[in-house]
Amino acid sequence: VQLQASGGGLVQHGGSLRLSCDASGFTLDYYAVAWFRQAPGKEREFVTAISRSGGSTFYADSVKGRFAMSRDNAKNTVYLQMNSLKPEDTAVYYCAADRAKIYSAWTDPDYAYWGQGTLVTVSS
Repeated sequence: VQLQASGGGLVQHGGSLRLSCDASGFTLDYYAVAWFRQAPGKEREFVTAISRSGGSTFYADSVKGRFAMSRDNAKNTVYLQMNSLKPEDTAVYYCAADRAKIYSAWTDPDYAYWGQGTLVTVSS
């Protein structure tokens, strides 16, 4: 069972990036998936999550209106489209999946599976 996050990089203030999280060894259809991030010297924080079907999403206030999470269950992949990036978005971004997660617990970091993280750096 593995989650592989990719797509990070260096981007200028106001730019865009799309992160991907590919699952292997299990079928992602049955899992709620979330993105968390951890900036240098700070605790890991919730960014966004998506339901198993992709019909529901939830965003942290800090990214609402700028980030969009989606999933392609046929490809066993979820995406995080990040627009209007700010220097404060600089962090390592992690995807996480859990089969038992319900909506009210999406922001809690106790997910069963975690990817290795991908670094996003936004220059000012």
